[in-house]
Order: sequence, then structure tokens, then C-alpha cells
Amino acid sequence: MANHSQFGFQDASSPIMEELIEFHDHALMVALAICSLVLYLLALMLMEKLSSNTVDAQEVELVWTILPAIVLIMLALPSLQILYMMDEIDEPDLTLKAIGHQWYWSYEYTDFKDLSFDSYMLPTTDLPLGHFRLLEVDNRIVIPMESPIRIIITADDVLHSWAVPSLGVKTDAIPGRLNQTSFITTRPGVFYGQCSEICGANHSFMPIVVESAPLAHFENWSSLLTS
Repeated sequence: MANHSQFGFQDASSPIMEELIEFHDHALMVALAICSLVLYLLALMLMEKLSSNTVDAQEVELVWTILPAIVLIMLALPSLQILYMMDEIDEPDLTLKAIGHQWYWSYEYTDFKDLSFDSYMLPTTDLPLGHFRLLEVDNRIVIPMESPIRIIITADDVLHSWAVPSLGVKTDAIPGRLNQTSFITTRPGVFYGQCSEICGANHSFMPIVVESAPLAHFENWSSLLTS
């Protein structure tokens, strides 16, 4: 969950999000090194310690051709690794289907019979003490922690996007099309997200709440809903 005046990412709760944060830090350090080098060269030129009358310098041309290529490779390799990791769909322990509507989500646990529900944002007047305004819902998704989860995402009307930042998940919900992604939660907790595609007047009132719990708690919860 984000905090007031927070500038960084939310705490990672999945291996993918941990990789994304590491890549962000890596790319930031590369950008900082480039900016420092450029500022250093500009300072030398302003102090007239570098000649501005050079007509031909093959060594310099070679350096400014090879160096950017090396930098791009340093950024591309970890980025491609993360992209392939995000596309991997291992053998899931649980498959969940999310359907976007104007303006709520509905969920189906396809491994269970008759386990489905709609998830609406709780209005401020019904909000329990200590819960988050505009982020709490009447029916949370509950998943077992440390288990591979596959989520299939689509929409019933217009474009939506199912996003939970701390899990590193953001997938478009497109009418007539099934998109899928997978994730594993590494710790118990409650993770908040929102629809991340402008979908109409109440776009900002489509929160997502994922509750990660031990397997025994998940089994008790699912048995209560299916009984």
C-alpha cells in the first residue's frame, strides 16, 4: 500500500515486482552516469579545457558510437529477461477470471463450481473504520500465498485494465478477447489496485483488492462461499 508523500514504488509482493524494482534502480544508475558524463564534458568546454576546433577525431567518433551501443545492451538484456518472465504461464495452482464492467469487476474461480461474485467499491458511508476510501470493495479476491496464480482478464463493455502495483501486474481487459498473466504472492497481506484504463465517468471508482492468505484460510473461505 502506498504511503503519504511516497516517492518510490510500493513494497514488492511478488518475484516479478522485485525484478521490476531492481531493473528500475539499474536503469536509474545508468541514466545518472550518462548525465554526469555529459555535465562533466560541458563543464570542461565552458572552462575551455577542451578544444572546439577539432575537425576530425576518429577515436572520439568510435567511442561515441560504441559506448551508446554498450549502454543499450546493458538496458536491453535485463529488460528482455523480465518481459519473458512476465509472459511465462507455469502450471497454475489456481485460475481466476476477471471481467471488467462499467464500473465494477466480476470474478470467477474456474477451478471451483459456482464460485463467482461481483466486486463493487464500498461507498464512503459504508466504509468500516480504518479502511481506505475509494479503494475498499465489498468482495475481495482471496488467493493462497506462495502458489502460482493464473488470471484470465476480459471486459464486458469497454476497455479496462486490471492492475495491482505491488504484484507487478497490469493487463488490459478487452471486450471479446482473453488476456492472461500469472503471479505468485510471496507474503500474506492485502494488496490494492485500480482500473488503469480510462473507461468512462466512474473510471476512478473501480478498485481491486487482492487478499493473500495461507492455504488453510483460503480453503475455509472457498468452502464457505461454495456451501
